[in-house]
Amino acid sequence: MVFHVLNRGNDRRAIFEGGGDYEAFLRVMRESQDRLSMRILAYCLMPNHWHLLLWPHGDGELGTFLQRLTTTHVRRWRLHRHSVGQGHLYQGTYKSFPVQDDDHFYVVARYVERNALRANLVSSAEQWRWSSLAQRAGGQHLDDPPILATWPVPRPRNWLSRVNTPQTDRELAALRMAVARGQPFGGDVWQRRTAKRLGLEYTLNPRGRPRKSPSSRA
Repeated sequence: MVFHVLNRGNDRRAIFEGGGDYEAFLRVMRESQDRLSMRILAYCLMPNHWHLLLWPHGDGELGTFLQRLTTTHVRRWRLHRHSVGQGHLYQGTYKSFPVQDDDHFYVVARYVERNALRANLVSSAEQWRWSSLAQRAGGQHLDDPPILATWPVPRPRNWLSRVNTPQTDRELAALRMAVARGQPFGGDVWQRRTAKRLGLEYTLNPRGRPRKSPSSRA
């Protein structure tokens, strides 16, 4: 099953302050991938957060990969700055949600790969070097970048154009809900089935306090 994963810097502070920081994170991604055989489908590193689209081979692999990735990254980040023991780098545990491998996958992949464009850091998404889109387009020049796996659905020929096209407000609202609640992102039947399988039924419940019945108001 495919998962979108996100983590942010503590208090939304910068994680990446220059090219060296981005390259160091990508090296840790590749090392973790080599050790644990994680399929990386898409990614985008932003100044104070990152997005990954991952496809584990089996249960438990997602958590193992992300634990190695984040703990190694934090240790090296702190050692490089001589700041070991000086608080948290990340805001907390990563956020994730499962993604259906149909058209919903394209929505999430576009969301990931156009992140820098949406934030107005570049004029076209492939110009952002620290993304899978740039890597596939040959705009990233690392000696040993992460290996990008074949997608579970065909990658459209016009993908670059699609990524550079703004997503609808409805798509963005649904994606942000999935990020905030860890809610499975897919069709209704798949969403309910996946939530039950993964113990995520609570993510589908309406927010807020339950409405009182007329008898309970008396």
